[in-house]
Amino acid sequence: MTAFLLIWSPKKWPWPELPDFARRVRAGETVADTWGCGFARGILPGDRVFLHRVAAEPRGLFGSGYVTRAPYEVPDTAYKRGYRLCIDFVYDWLVDAGEDVVIARDDLRIHPFSVQTWDAQSSGTVIKPVAEGALEKRWAELTGRRPMPAPVLAAMQALHDAQTAPAAAPAPGQTPGAARPARKRAASQGTSRGTAPHPAPPSARRGPRTR
Repeated sequence: MTAFLLIWSPKKWPWPELPDFARRVRAGETVADTWGCGFARGILPGDRVFLHRVAAEPRGLFGSGYVTRAPYEVPDTAYKRGYRLCIDFVYDWLVDAGEDVVIARDDLRIHPFSVQTWDAQSSGTVIKPVAEGALEKRWAELTGRRPMPAPVLAAMQALHDAQTAPAAAPAPGQTPGAARPARKRAASQGTSRGTAPHPAPPSARRGPRTR
């Protein structure tokens, strides 16, 4: 499992639903969301995400979750490439960053957190392993330990099943070796790789935070 950084700048992307989202998460409700992930295509179901508020105080980490859907393309004419990459995830902790954060930006200047570039310009940056280990430990101390949400476990199982599915039998007259390239191409187009275009879910169309 790899951890990735999701960036939120309230100056660029208003988020009026945040207080309600935070209340629901802290009440134990399963809350899903969609977020832009920059150019990162290597994110997989089960990977960890941490939300970082930048550009305005209070700066720092204020939420965490687990990915349920690998990067997929959402059409967007605001981008030269004509689309943006988004991921779906489920929160396991979230606070209203308009009021406070869990780990302040100044606390991230201390080793080993300081090895990480926290003020990235876009989401999707990998959190370095040495910083990730310390972050998970400190995060658990501050927020408590919670089981992985059921939708994440289901998404991970679906990915595992897709990766380990037995190969289809070759058509009559076709050698087993000839069937393999087609299976490989089909696998590369699946949602686990995020390469196939999909209709944007409602949350992906909700506002510029998903950029």
